[in-house]
Amino acid sequence: MTFDPFFFMKGIQGKIGASQGGQSQQQVAYLRQLQREMRVEETLNIPLTELNVIVFDIETTGFYPDQGDQIISIGAIKVKGEKIIENETFYSLVRAEKSVSEEISQLTGLYDTQLQNAPPLSEVLFQFFQFAQDYTLVAHHANHEKIFLQHASWKLYRAPFKHRLVDMSFLYRIAEPDAKLITLEECCEYNGITVKGRHHALNDAKLTAQLWSIYVNKLHQKGCETLNDLYERYTKV
Repeated sequence: MTFDPFFFMKGIQGKIGASQGGQSQQQVAYLRQLQREMRVEETLNIPLTELNVIVFDIETTGFYPDQGDQIISIGAIKVKGEKIIENETFYSLVRAEKSVSEEISQLTGLYDTQLQNAPPLSEVLFQFFQFAQDYTLVAHHANHEKIFLQHASWKLYRAPFKHRLVDMSFLYRIAEPDAKLITLEECCEYNGITVKGRHHALNDAKLTAQLWSIYVNKLHQKGCETLNDLYERYTKV
């Protein structure tokens, strides 16, 4: 079942009063409560073959949110252990506060006319966190996602970004240190995954989810069973 933000917001419209920034007091309270209840450290010792994760991707207008670059779409999919839950996905465009460059539009297929009518980031990010709950997050080259989510969480909710976020490159380097895999295309092609619809947040999340499933098994075969094992081995690489 795809999590549809437009349907979701229609269902609760009028029940949540928006504040000056577009986010409501209820949204802020929910996110802070979610953060308080997180058991991030407990995930370190859960076998990767049993760990529930949200694999996600964002499309942005650049690399520097503190300089005005924006998130323009978020896509995500649930993976339980090594099983991809195909019918549990999230996808939304995000309203652009300023015009998107032609270069970014050609790369992502997203244009101002589409983004002008999308919900604001405050709504989309809140819905994404509702979808993700306290699951561990996974992304390809996750530092990009981390920078934007940290910036947005503080700007919108005055709350730190507390989810555990795992970078897929950790898995590549431990499982196949000689492969020198960098781009998502390279990683997919190396593992026999057909690449379709690149630079669409949900499509990229699905590709990364396939890689996660594959590398959980590769790491298991190497005796790397948990995130704790992964981090310990990564520090020795």
